[in-house]
Amino acid sequence: MARSSGILADSDIQGLFENNILKSDRPLDKDQIQPASLDLRLGKKAYRVRASFLPGPEKQVIDKLEQFKLHEFDLENGAVLETGCVYIVPLIETLALSDELSASANPKSSTGRLDIFTRIITDYAQEFDKVTSGYHGQLYLEISPRTFPVIVRTGSRLSQIRFRKGKSGLNESELLTLHKKEMLVSDEHPNITASGVGLSIDLTGNSSGLVGYRGKHHTGVIDVDKRGVADVLDFWEPIYDRGSHSLILDPDEFYILVSREAVHVPPLFAAEMTPFDPLIGEFRVHYAGFFDPGFGNHEAGGKGSRAVLEVRSHEVPFILEHGQIVGHLVYEHMLRHPKSLYGRDLGSNYQAQGLKLSKHFKPL
Repeated sequence: MARSSGILADSDIQGLFENNILKSDRPLDKDQIQPASLDLRLGKKAYRVRASFLPGPEKQVIDKLEQFKLHEFDLENGAVLETGCVYIVPLIETLALSDELSASANPKSSTGRLDIFTRIITDYAQEFDKVTSGYHGQLYLEISPRTFPVIVRTGSRLSQIRFRKGKSGLNESELLTLHKKEMLVSDEHPNITASGVGLSIDLTGNSSGLVGYRGKHHTGVIDVDKRGVADVLDFWEPIYDRGSHSLILDPDEFYILVSREAVHVPPLFAAEMTPFDPLIGEFRVHYAGFFDPGFGNHEAGGKGSRAVLEVRSHEVPFILEHGQIVGHLVYEHMLRHPKSLYGRDLGSNYQAQGLKLSKHFKPL
């Protein structure tokens, strides 16, 4: 039975296409609709721009592109996006939302793990990654590779969008009740507040002492559409614990780390990772924030999965300690049970994961 408010499930997203609320001039990829989100695809053309921007309440994105673009180029046959540059790409999917639907976007997990900074922009927007209720129009993706240059093409999927009807978030009391029933995180004394379920960092390492990876500079390119072809050590420096259970983050370096807790998202809920209060430290955690229903869930073939964390320090070195809280999981109700769950149903890449790089790399 469907709720009156919540996150739209896969069957509801399919219905958006059937009712022309979501539109595309190309057939959908068979795995494009996820349990609680839709992967968005790059269009035919990209614009390199001088700087990131928001159009503001009186402008369309195309107006700003004409003002700030340096050049435009075709993506049909693939193109390299360089580090340190900002690109805007119109997406294949367009929207005609009703007044009761809104949406939010995030980078896909693999996008975040490659340190590709992406944000959705709409016409007249005053915020990134937010689509207001009733929006009709084009979607654009801002792309800025931070660590590795990447190859993308028309149809590449770097971001995902969720659709929301009404208010769907769980409050502190509801989170505590759900945790007692479903075990949202593997912690005897979870940090559950009005901000969500706290996640902390694991710096003890696996059986070999590996605690994470630091991105290398001046590497080759990564093709975002090719799996298991890149050599890990060409792009990453492994980091090992030497007994201190701590890590000094160097300014503007990119790290892949993992949460201490295993995470569980029950089938009737979705979750999103939000950064911890920046007042406790000048670092950013986790670009890619969506956790679909079934992540780490027994019903979906998992036994709890740890959250991989993309971490970057800003301005000054910062010391992370094992067990330090670095982010929160915000849980929301689904409108209905998805047809498919993250994990076994979809052959998902990161179910039952520990410390894991993106799908583009060969196993070590």
